[in-house]
Amino acid sequence: MEAQELKEIFPLTFSKGNKKLCELCQRPAHLQCNQCQVTYYCGVKHQQTDWVGIHQRICQFLVPLHAKTAFGLQKLSQAEMKLKKQELIEICKCEVQIKLSERKHLEALPAAHLCLRYSKEVYGPNTMELVPVYLLLAEANMGLGNLSLVREFLSQAELVVSENPDCGHGVHQQLCRNLGHLHALSGHLDAALHYFANDVYHSSEEYGLDSTCTCTGLFLLADVFDKQGNTAVVRSMYSEVAQVWHRLLQTQIQNPDTVSDSSYDKAQRVEQEKMLMSMLEFERKDSRTNPAQTAVVAHCLAMLAFLGEDDQKALGFGNTALQATASQLIPNHGLAESIHSLIQLVQHRQEVPPPGSDQSQGTSCTPSPTEQ
Repeated sequence: MEAQELKEIFPLTFSKGNKKLCELCQRPAHLQCNQCQVTYYCGVKHQQTDWVGIHQRICQFLVPLHAKTAFGLQKLSQAEMKLKKQELIEICKCEVQIKLSERKHLEALPAAHLCLRYSKEVYGPNTMELVPVYLLLAEANMGLGNLSLVREFLSQAELVVSENPDCGHGVHQQLCRNLGHLHALSGHLDAALHYFANDVYHSSEEYGLDSTCTCTGLFLLADVFDKQGNTAVVRSMYSEVAQVWHRLLQTQIQNPDTVSDSSYDKAQRVEQEKMLMSMLEFERKDSRTNPAQTAVVAHCLAMLAFLGEDDQKALGFGNTALQATASQLIPNHGLAESIHSLIQLVQHRQEVPPPGSDQSQGTSCTPSPTEQ
């Protein structure tokens, strides 16, 4: 979708104290959105950034929120205004999460900042509702390498959490994970270990030991130990992570109706694949390669590819897993059977034509006798 047209504004025409500020940087504005006529920008660059980031989704939604500046519109009551702003906050959060899942960190910032601004207006400056927004802003800036801003937003989140001791394990888990990432990127490995260990604790309390969230925390913890050269600990943690993911993926294969097809879940699968590939590379480089671990990790990758409908990749990892099981001193027949079953599922899917195709409908290019 193309950006909206802009109209130049002249600050001197406005009454005293009624300055128009840029939607992104809050500096004096001289351009106005020509569609909603309530949003202003300091220049075309910020207008384009805001349009791609969030404004195209909420352009007309903003009009009633700024009704006092729009001619002919009745001002909303305080209760209606609050509900509208809460709805806008949720729209912005959703948009930020989608952008971050697609690794579009720069595009996520306009929606995140708008979400923070309205969250402060609705909930106040030091409330728990601000913590998820601070964490989203931290994640977006971390992806851009803006570590000073990451520290600032995480400090704000820490302050709010410290003033609300009754907040749940889920909030603590997200905060600890972000702090762990920050310290790992900054080279403070001992501090990163501390926060990732707390991440695992809060994850297990909130979601259980056999959860994707807890497994991811364990992987991140192992990754820091790997940077410190503690191979024995890494191997032990990777083994635990692989076993849990193996069980979770087998459950999804056996119950495909429970698998969501949202873009956020697809993004999680991409992240999971990256982690499993790191574990597989660790096994390949280790002089004491464990065929059983290689088989489990490769089978996980094959199942993940199958869920993502990448049959070629699923077959490739499936064959890798089979080779690893064959090289074990004590063969794991149960694992080998499970891998064979997955390969058969892939092959069957390749043989069955997709719904709606000519083959599936039994049509033929040969004309009927009446057509002849």
